[in-house]
Amino acid sequence: MKELELKYGCNPNQKPSRIYVENKELPITVLSGKPGYINFLDALNGWQLVRELKAATGMAAAASFKHVSPAGAAVGLPLSDVERKIYWADDLDLTFSPLANAYARARGADRMSSFGDFISLSDVCDVATATLIKREVSDGVIAPGYEPEALALLKEKKNGNYNVIAIDPDYEPEALERKQVFGITFEQGRNELRIDEAFFDNIVTTNRTLTKQAKIDLAISMITLKYTQSNSVCYVKDGQAIGIGAGQQSRIHCTRLAGAKADNWFLRQSPKALGLQFVDGIRRADRDNAIDLYIGEDDEDVLADGVWESIFKVKPEAFTREEKRAWLDRMTGVTLGSDAFFPFGDNIERAHKSGVQYVAQPGGSIRDDHVIDTCNKYGMVMCFTGIRLFHH
Repeated sequence: MKELELKYGCNPNQKPSRIYVENKELPITVLSGKPGYINFLDALNGWQLVRELKAATGMAAAASFKHVSPAGAAVGLPLSDVERKIYWADDLDLTFSPLANAYARARGADRMSSFGDFISLSDVCDVATATLIKREVSDGVIAPGYEPEALALLKEKKNGNYNVIAIDPDYEPEALERKQVFGITFEQGRNELRIDEAFFDNIVTTNRTLTKQAKIDLAISMITLKYTQSNSVCYVKDGQAIGIGAGQQSRIHCTRLAGAKADNWFLRQSPKALGLQFVDGIRRADRDNAIDLYIGEDDEDVLADGVWESIFKVKPEAFTREEKRAWLDRMTGVTLGSDAFFPFGDNIERAHKSGVQYVAQPGGSIRDDHVIDTCNKYGMVMCFTGIRLFHH
């Protein structure tokens, strides 16, 4: 099959719509549902991301995509008890495979952004992973294959209309890629940059100690950025992206946005957030929304009289700004990647507030010395990669 007709393009008024290849067969097979234009953009970008994560780390990988940028990405390290709880995976009598761990992490790190996502998996989807996927709100999944029982579970979603795509893991695209804007064709060489441990050898700070886990996390951050709409910044900890700031015009806004998401990830692990007692039967999405409001600046939206009663069994105490800051001060060992250079030290100042200890960025700003000095002030390790990773 060289061509697949789609229902419509980015919007219903954009017809006709299709995906096709000129000189090869399409490397995908639709096993269930009818994926759309944006679904395929998310699926194919996500597949590239997880394929590269698997190649770089040797571990199973998963990504959660929304609107052509990842909401989460992770490798298959085991989940802690707290992580299982904040990802709503602690109630399952289930043996988690590495792929299931990777998916739970990718989907759970930023549950607000991942709502209605498209999932990408580096390995054949097993029953454990399919069981987790089945109960989340999602548009579809792409993987190199599916165990028969896993496929049967996924086909039950959305009354049989859930999008399930298999991709040929051996498929390699042409060296040149093209797209059209306003009837004009753009052409460029594919970004085939390989990101491995050697990518982080040029350490420019006084502290030069990179742990093995830090190198893995830096690789995750940079590979994630490679498929994130620029400008972009990515915070990573213990094998998973915990905050992604995508598509901002100013880099400090990327750093703040991603940092706020990383903070939320850690605040969800606080005793106050873990101790919330929800009413019986509350939907998973409503729980996520309530937690996001509770740990944020708009807590009165869920704590006001006449409101909290429909969400909580017991009215929670307010989570004060001072309490949140004290909890966030416990977050350490976070890595930070940027797809282009940091022009000012303010990005490092903001990163420090979210526990960042390791930084990777291209370098090349006229203020590199100031950025290095700011890292040295906090004892951070920073690498200059010399490579920009813009993605549009």
